[in-house]
Amino acid sequence: MFKRDPNRSYPTETESRMIIRFQDCDPLQHLNNSKYFDYYFNAREDQVAKLYDFNPGQLFKELKTSWVVYQHQIAYIRPAMVSEWVRITSRLIYVNEDTTVTEYFMTDDGKTHLKNVLWVTSKYISVVTGKRIPHDDLVMGYLQATLVPNVDFVNLNFNDRIRDIKRQVLPVASL
Repeated sequence: MFKRDPNRSYPTETESRMIIRFQDCDPLQHLNNSKYFDYYFNAREDQVAKLYDFNPGQLFKELKTSWVVYQHQIAYIRPAMVSEWVRITSRLIYVNEDTTVTEYFMTDDGKTHLKNVLWVTSKYISVVTGKRIPHDDLVMGYLQATLVPNVDFVNLNFNDRIRDIKRQVLPVASL
């Protein structure tokens, strides 16, 4: 389980390199819309375990808590194609007492084209009651340590954020 080290700085972004599998594509050789979620969630789970020594399964067992997805907001900008290498970035952009928002985006391997952006809003729940509860102090320590600073999520517009991501990670020529 994650234990925050006050002398350590934690990365606020995770990145994975993955290949788009034939089995996950539609007849046009585009990544199927529903499969973006699998790629994002698998990449995040792998990176969170590696970077933060955080295991959601352990959270479930020890604290009898978990997060459930409350809402998705997704934009399909360019298709990810069969056998294409892509980069998946994820970051926590909002936290409050019982809610998190994780932002995901996918680019081509060279980070010259933005393919997809996803926001996932999750609620923290007791697995015993199924009801929302405040984040445990241990969990809140993890969330605060990995939260991207200075993101004014409450006043953020999804489409504006897509433009911001393009400016942040892509060369000016591709805008």
